[in-house]
Amino acid sequence: MPARPSATRRTVLRGAALVPAAGLGMAACSPAGGTTAPATPTASVELGADGEVARGGARLYRDHNVVVSRSASGELKAYSSVCTHAGCPINKLDGTTLICPCHGSEFDATSGEVLKTPATVPLNALPVRTENGRIVSGPAA
Repeated sequence: MPARPSATRRTVLRGAALVPAAGLGMAACSPAGGTTAPATPTASVELGADGEVARGGARLYRDHNVVVSRSASGELKAYSSVCTHAGCPINKLDGTTLICPCHGSEFDATSGEVLKTPATVPLNALPVRTENGRIVSGPAA
């Protein structure tokens, strides 16, 4: 039976160099910070003053992963601001367009619809109401 050739020092070093590179590739496709954010608040949360969201505009509440928009008629809508592609918390609102920092998906903050892939599923709609001049969103809203 022939003897198996032993690995050379060069072969071992090449393999060792590839391990960190493989880890970087995996990290590039994971959410920032390596964790996913909860897709929806687990309890009702007070977001801010009712006047913070202008008619025809939107406001991103990063601390609660919620975006709230107000139609021209004054109706409020709320959506989870967690990207449906990879679970990244969205941290940028440009007008009424939400932009995911992980892979560039874009969503309409007034409808939750996908504007730009790789996401293909709209944002999760959330209940929203005003109470004592404050915007409240979440399960009991």
